[in-house]
Amino acid sequence: MNLLLILAIIVVLLLSGLRIAQEYERAIVFRLGRYVGQRGPGLYWIIPFIERRVTVDVRTKTVELEQQETITKDSVTIKVNAVLWFRVTDPAKAIIKVANFNQAVYQLSVTALRNVIGQHQLDEVLRSRQEINATLQQLVDTATEPWGVQIEMVEIKDVEIPGSMQRAMAREAEAVREKRARIIKAEAELEASIKLTQGAKQMEQSPIALELRRMQMLSEIGIDNNTTTVVLVPSEFTNAARSFSQMVQQSVS
Repeated sequence: MNLLLILAIIVVLLLSGLRIAQEYERAIVFRLGRYVGQRGPGLYWIIPFIERRVTVDVRTKTVELEQQETITKDSVTIKVNAVLWFRVTDPAKAIIKVANFNQAVYQLSVTALRNVIGQHQLDEVLRSRQEINATLQQLVDTATEPWGVQIEMVEIKDVEIPGSMQRAMAREAEAVREKRARIIKAEAELEASIKLTQGAKQMEQSPIALELRRMQMLSEIGIDNNTTTVVLVPSEFTNAARSFSQMVQQSVS
């Protein structure tokens, strides 16, 4: 009877030490307070009452950084929020080196976000998000590497600027568009003047072309019935007509 009792106790102790880790989990085992190794995934066994385990999820985690109010390099107060993706690459370091790696990564990312935004002007924050994201990722990843945590990606999700600054930016954009329109109009007028000058020089060499252009202009003016047109006949035409009239009169007489 005593032997059966001892065997039953041993079986219970053996079964009580069995543990199961999921495919995405790793178990950090401590024996009498000292780290002895990593277990999982799958079925593993620990010594009851002597060893204990801490399970770590090694999947990629998504953390949304709460909105931060910070000042840019050109002294503009803005509100920025971002999203962080990270995963544990060394579960032992994540448990031993830092008390709460999730909270540590979050606080470090928030601080780095404020510091990076403070090193850039407002225009850079709005136009160069990819560069700022890369800088932020490298900065946080370097700091979390001793904790066994890898920062996979950081994305600035939204930038909120004051209403007065929005109106100022709208006026600036309108001024830029107006400037561009005036430049385009001036360039068009310059090109048109060059073409007119070239056409005038060409007609100057051909009086017939000049007269044809004058006739065409008269026909265009005469389209409107309410328009009174005054035609200036060149002196050559009047002299020729006068000579012809004199010749006719002489022949008749």
